[in-house]
Amino acid sequence: MRKRYPLIATLALSPLLLLGYLWLTMLSPLTYDRPDHLPPVAEGEHRVFVYGTLRYPLVRWWVYGRTGSPQPARLEGFRRTRLDLEPAPDDAVDGLLLHVDHDELARLDRYERLGIRYERVPKQLTDGRTAWVYRRL
Repeated sequence: MRKRYPLIATLALSPLLLLGYLWLTMLSPLTYDRPDHLPPVAEGEHRVFVYGTLRYPLVRWWVYGRTGSPQPARLEGFRRTRLDLEPAPDDAVDGLLLHVDHDELARLDRYERLGIRYERVPKQLTDGRTAWVYRRL
């Protein structure tokens, strides 16, 4: 019976360790300082085109506190390659269009490690609307 205690303790602590790791790497202000060269996040509503993990409601809830009401969207002239988009004139990427406020965009910037892992650039979507898109540096 005593040999089972370490296994039971490990299984019980694993979800807590995973949650702690996710919080530290994605949400914690301790592991991300917005680079000084980046402009401040503008007030108001923002549109963001997402094509990766942020397509999942649970991830959006985890990152900025709600799942929102995303709309299907398409970005032409690019193809998805792992964690990035690369120019491809005859291709398109399907994703979601998020509507977020100033604070939520700042949380998305922290999640994407803006200025360190990604840059946020405006792109015109297939329907003519412009949205922020995160691209790998």
